[in-house]
Amino acid sequence: MMKKSKRSFLKVAGIAAMGLGASSAINFASSDAQVSTHKKKAKNKEALSAHRWGMVIDTNKITHEIVENIVEACHKEHNVPDFNHEVDTKKYPKTRAVNHKQEIKWIWEEHFHYAFPDKEDEFLAERFHDLPFLVVCNHCKNAPCTKACPTQATFKREDGIVIMDYHRCIGCRFCMAACPFGARSFNFRDPRPFIEDTVPQFPTRTKGVVEKCNFCAERLALGKQPHCVEASHGAIVVGDLENPESEIRELLSEHYTIRRKQSLGTEPSVYYIM
Repeated sequence: MMKKSKRSFLKVAGIAAMGLGASSAINFASSDAQVSTHKKKAKNKEALSAHRWGMVIDTNKITHEIVENIVEACHKEHNVPDFNHEVDTKKYPKTRAVNHKQEIKWIWEEHFHYAFPDKEDEFLAERFHDLPFLVVCNHCKNAPCTKACPTQATFKREDGIVIMDYHRCIGCRFCMAACPFGARSFNFRDPRPFIEDTVPQFPTRTKGVVEKCNFCAERLALGKQPHCVEASHGAIVVGDLENPESEIRELLSEHYTIRRKQSLGTEPSVYYIM
């Protein structure tokens, strides 16, 4: 009698669980659809759009001061943690010193021989040794990171921007292993204590999540230029690579440019005027 009751209970519980799961899934799908529809209706008429977004960085206009301004503007507005920031130990009593090899970077300065190892030359012009090179996610046309992600937490939009869904990221770091440019960072710990002034308009991340440059997609949606462009004093231009009349295409037709690790076939969308 006891065995029969137990079997009956498990049967009923299983059916109930299935029903609950199905109900939750239906509700989630419905909610998701509503959010998607709302976003479409609420799209800003001033939003900037492109068939494929790209970036041109004029190395002739870049200085160390401009690089610092660009990095500061990008990292501040996207709540990128600064591990040199002095943490309030009363507010975060469990926070300890951080290994600086675990720093989070969206855009940063790199030396020529690291940025372009395949273009290193014995008699490279002296100015290239001292010139600051800004490196960032290349938003590749053939992005290997999106293929490596098992949860689609990173994906390429129709306009070419390779973006992250932080809520889907499970921290496997497969995308980091697949990226040949080292353009992604991993939060080995909670980054929030290391953000001096949090910008509420942009989400903060959590421990165990990968992050990177998002081409300021949130600003493009509002009809604004990316932070790096505004802070560059004309050294950075973004635009539609597939529009032959765009400013970025004019720059590419008028100047000699290079891209990082072109031989790998990822087709980076970031170009450097030399």
